[in-house]
Amino acid sequence: MDEKKIKRINELYKKSKEGKLSVEEQKEQQILRKEYIESVKGNLKNHLHNISIKEKDGSITHLGEKYGDKKGN
Repeated sequence: MDEKKIKRINELYKKSKEGKLSVEEQKEQQILRKEYIESVKGNLKNHLHNISIKEKDGSITHLGEKYGDKKGN
């Protein structure tokens, strides 16, 4: 997510605290928040898929290969 959208989320948040959001701005805020959450989830998944764990037997388990291709991930 780009800085422009994050700045807009913050502007809408501050305006909402003052109780001055129009219906259109409320809808925009919801859309931007959903987009932000999906962006964070995607970044987290990418990081987790790049993690490898060394097992007790010395083998390496790559989490991206083990869990990355399942539906719902």
